[in-house]
Amino acid sequence: MNTGISDLVTQRLAAVRFADLPASTVTAAKQVLLDACGVMLGASGLSDEVRPFAALAAATGSGPCAVLGTGQLASAPFAALANGAMAHALDYEDAFDLAPGHPNASLVPALIALAQAEGPVDGARFLTALAIGCDLSCRMGLALRRQMEDGGWYPPPILAGFGAAAGSAHLLGLGAEQLRDALSLTLCQVTMPGEIKHSPATVIRAVREAFPAQAAVLSAMLAREGVSGFEAPLEGPGGFYALYAGGQFDPADLSDGLGERFWIERLTFKPWPSCRGTHPFIELALRLRGEHGFSPDAITAIDVRIDEVQRMLTEPAARKNAPQVAIDAKFSIPFCTALALRHGAVDLDGFSAQRLADPAILELAARVRPEVRPQSGWLRGSGGAMTVHLADGRQLCAEVDNALGCPARPLDEAALVRKFVDCAGRARRPLSGAAARQLAARILTLEDCPDVGALFGDAPR
Repeated sequence: MNTGISDLVTQRLAAVRFADLPASTVTAAKQVLLDACGVMLGASGLSDEVRPFAALAAATGSGPCAVLGTGQLASAPFAALANGAMAHALDYEDAFDLAPGHPNASLVPALIALAQAEGPVDGARFLTALAIGCDLSCRMGLALRRQMEDGGWYPPPILAGFGAAAGSAHLLGLGAEQLRDALSLTLCQVTMPGEIKHSPATVIRAVREAFPAQAAVLSAMLAREGVSGFEAPLEGPGGFYALYAGGQFDPADLSDGLGERFWIERLTFKPWPSCRGTHPFIELALRLRGEHGFSPDAITAIDVRIDEVQRMLTEPAARKNAPQVAIDAKFSIPFCTALALRHGAVDLDGFSAQRLADPAILELAARVRPEVRPQSGWLRGSGGAMTVHLADGRQLCAEVDNALGCPARPLDEAALVRKFVDCAGRARRPLSGAAARQLAARILTLEDCPDVGALFGDAPR
């Protein structure tokens, strides 16, 4: 019944040109690139977890591609590996709330690596590849009619990997059949088990996008070299939807408006460097603290009402109340809520080893009491409610249906530039404020850039 959807998708994607992109899509793609590059630069200096990936990239020999923020050069596959590790390490990259995931966290590292290896690649070509890659990842998630988690998988890096492969193939100028081959080769490489959520000491969750970013580059390059794939990598009897969703998907979500409307316009840009599911509670904690001015020491309990998606951010309680590693703290509603209430901010300094061991934060985190009780108006994984109980008997309540940064309540461009400047200033080789603002301005006018790869070489400091 679904025969032919792989061909339909790849034919339409391969045909998209820059002139086909609405102006709003072009603007969104530039903002995605700005945000993603800032987050990777910040991770190069702030995240110890990414250092082995950068070291491995350097050890494999030099090449034309930058490991962002480090001054190191590598081949395209290994630069994508290292930059992919950086893309999610701070948990600060954009998100697609409607089918929860991060469609650009492996796509942007892959495209930058290929732009530098295959250059010069102009801005129009780069933005087109970014728009179609992001769109496919979002559509593949929206088309699911059975949750991938039901089969023990962890969806975000899997879905992102297919979008990254499509974008990479488009950047290389591949036709529909070779784009389909690239998706097939991605199916042979990209996976992520749900076990990533269960081990309290692993940091794989932080660096997970390294693997699909590298796989996307390899898939597109091998497809260009003539490696044939499958006839139906998406809908086949052993294809993506059969393997990951028991064959349960709606092809209309893949095809309707494909090549005309782009989901890149409906992303969330994060105001706080933590899992999107924690954001409602950060926002509510900061709101109640600001409106009522109570002392954190006066709090006796904090009730948070969550949905099923957010359950993983509260369980098991002992681990979420006292996370051992930064990425686990970023996936903890109790810790992020306590951090916001205790310090009045959740920023890039909030997940240091000192904060993870701070008894004042941990004591407050232990007072968070979650209850799964979603409201009908909440967007799945992005809404929530909170009641703060105080020693004087007051109960302070607040609720949000979709946390700040979403398309309905977006960060404006000035806020995105400030975020970029802050992150770039924390790179292993930090950019000055002036240099960061100059780079931001060039990214935000990327359609006029003759060589995108050159932007991420030796930037002025």
